[in-house]
Amino acid sequence: MISLEEARSLVLSAVFPLGEEVVPLLESCGRVACAPLSSDIDISPFAHSAMDGFALRASQIASATEAAPVPLKVIAEEAAGEVFEGPIGEGECVRIMTGAPLPADADSVVKYEIVEVLEGDGKPGSTVAFAAPTERGSNVRQAGEEARAGDVVIQPGDVIGTAGVGFLASCGILDVPVHRRPVVGILAIGSELVQPPAVPTPGKIRNSNSYAMAACAQAAGAVPRVYPIVEDTFEALCAAITAATAECDFVLTTGGASNGDFDFIKPVVESLGTLLMTTVNIRPGKAQTFGVVNDTPVFGLPGNPAAAYVGFELLVRPALRRMQGFAHVQHMSVQARLAKDVRKRDPRRIFLRSTITRCPDGGFEVMPDKNQSSGLFGPIQRSNCLAVMPEGLESKQTGDLIECLLLGVPEDLGL
Repeated sequence: MISLEEARSLVLSAVFPLGEEVVPLLESCGRVACAPLSSDIDISPFAHSAMDGFALRASQIASATEAAPVPLKVIAEEAAGEVFEGPIGEGECVRIMTGAPLPADADSVVKYEIVEVLEGDGKPGSTVAFAAPTERGSNVRQAGEEARAGDVVIQPGDVIGTAGVGFLASCGILDVPVHRRPVVGILAIGSELVQPPAVPTPGKIRNSNSYAMAACAQAAGAVPRVYPIVEDTFEALCAAITAATAECDFVLTTGGASNGDFDFIKPVVESLGTLLMTTVNIRPGKAQTFGVVNDTPVFGLPGNPAAAYVGFELLVRPALRRMQGFAHVQHMSVQARLAKDVRKRDPRRIFLRSTITRCPDGGFEVMPDKNQSSGLFGPIQRSNCLAVMPEGLESKQTGDLIECLLLGVPEDLGL
């Protein structure tokens, strides 16, 4: 058996970011850019008002006080999308709306709420009074404040978020080069399996792993391709692996990973390519097969649902994220206090399906599910983290701090 760290390093060393594909802007959200993206214009293309108010020169009201307010005549009104091109005289100002271009003769905007209307309704023809000075540039968003024409706004390796989609739209970019999503071939191995919704006859069970692993691959950003169930024979598995590696970027199997008479994933990978790993010092999921066939990574997970899920999250998901160009591929973790005693009888590193909650003091508390059977999906569905019991036989007591790997939290936060 090798350590989890050795296994992860081995898997990650065998995968690389995939090549470029160009996708429509909306489809780029959550993807990794693989080329520099530049703005075609200044952002913003012109200086504009940050709020509703009055455009003027700061020098016009430099002497304003509450006791001696400065009155100005409102000579025009400018809405967003309009342009006021006239001059602004010494005793004049322009009523301006949020987003409207700053008049050429103005350098500041005073918000409407702090201006007193002396005559009229505050619109053109009115007289308004300013009871305090303002600074040049106040309440003005300057031209090119966010980017200049030609500036690179997204670098290769950046993850494009929802705000990034808006930013790219403002830069005139509607087609985005990103790393391609890996196509993951999903194969469930087992002569005992039947496809839902068929009702299993005695000795048979429904194939749930294909659906779970396809969902895991999809959640990791990959494109799952589910293949038919593979019966427990060397020849059938050889044929299935050969076909899948010819069509996919990564092949993932479940079942047939132990050392029984009908467990063939290890000898098949070894006969077709290079076998790199067979067991990892973790529980659940000690039997983790990894190798390369036809220059395609092949990962064999155990058949027990929890063992397959833990193996996927710890070893397969990081590989799929790396293939999409993500720099951060490991789950974020926090320290949390145990909500109950946990007795340890297995020296392997154990990953407990658990629920983590925030405490009133700002810390975290973690409650392992009462049923840690490797054959169940239910505890995984109820969990939002994997609580880690380190190698050795040291048990943990209520209140002890342990590491918890957060599920469903983006790794690319980099924290």
